[in-house]
Amino acid sequence: MNTTSDAPAPLAESRLHSLTRLHSGKVRDIYAVDDERLLIVATDRLSAFDAVLPDPIPGKGAVLTRLSSFWFRETAGIAANHLLETPPEAVVAADEAEQVRGRAVVVRRLAPLPVEAIVRGYLAGSGWASYQRDGTVSGVALPAGLRQSDRLPAPIFTPTTKAAVGEHDEPISFERTAELVGAERAERIREIALAVFRHATAHAEARGLLIADTKLEFGLAPDGEPVIIDELLTPDSSRFWPADAWQPGTAPPAFDKQYVRDHLEAVGWDKRSAPPRLPEDVIRKTAEKYREAERRLTGPARA
Repeated sequence: MNTTSDAPAPLAESRLHSLTRLHSGKVRDIYAVDDERLLIVATDRLSAFDAVLPDPIPGKGAVLTRLSSFWFRETAGIAANHLLETPPEAVVAADEAEQVRGRAVVVRRLAPLPVEAIVRGYLAGSGWASYQRDGTVSGVALPAGLRQSDRLPAPIFTPTTKAAVGEHDEPISFERTAELVGAERAERIREIALAVFRHATAHAEARGLLIADTKLEFGLAPDGEPVIIDELLTPDSSRFWPADAWQPGTAPPAFDKQYVRDHLEAVGWDKRSAPPRLPEDVIRKTAEKYREAERRLTGPARA
């Protein structure tokens, strides 16, 4: 396994004997604490093109945990989220504390909704590919003549299905979202997602970053209100661009795993066979990008 010399040993998988593991996703391992709480451990696994890569990124899980917790608190006045204040070390055995310290959270146990709430402020990634085909993104018609990375006239809500590990999320229309979760709930999810995006965009722009797009996931509270779960506005769930490098018509450098995607494209991985190992320099630079995103997003606004 490749590691960087100046970072702690990566955690590719948690192994907690004191709790029952319920699920392992692309990045997170989820354990039952009791009937009302879960423990979510953010490992250092990295996924790209819907595949988990063989080499973890040292420190990545801790960055994701700190950033999500920052945003959960930052947006608590906009929407409820699943975060609890219980220290993760308090719910595991003493000999497991190091596995969870700084990279795990205790959260409310909620039923997840079967859609992912994508909000786009710029035309990038799969949204750009869709627009090139027919001028729409998830059924949302956009003005003609837009270029790659153009700022959209207003942020748009472009939901997808929620795929299992190894499968692909599929874009769906708002109408289909309403069929899956109910019309009123779909409206509420869209309202929350757009409000969170607008708040986060203003926060990021004051620190020299643009948020091209982001993904939110929701669970249901006992009263039926959608609650933000999983992660929030991290480099795994969002596309962050340095504002001074943004140039419509090009793909700006991103503070996310796009660096790894570009490497995999460059080496010609077919996205069907087992993903290749990552070189030491790719692992190191990816870890640096995650840390830089956290530093800038949680730091003071620029003068």
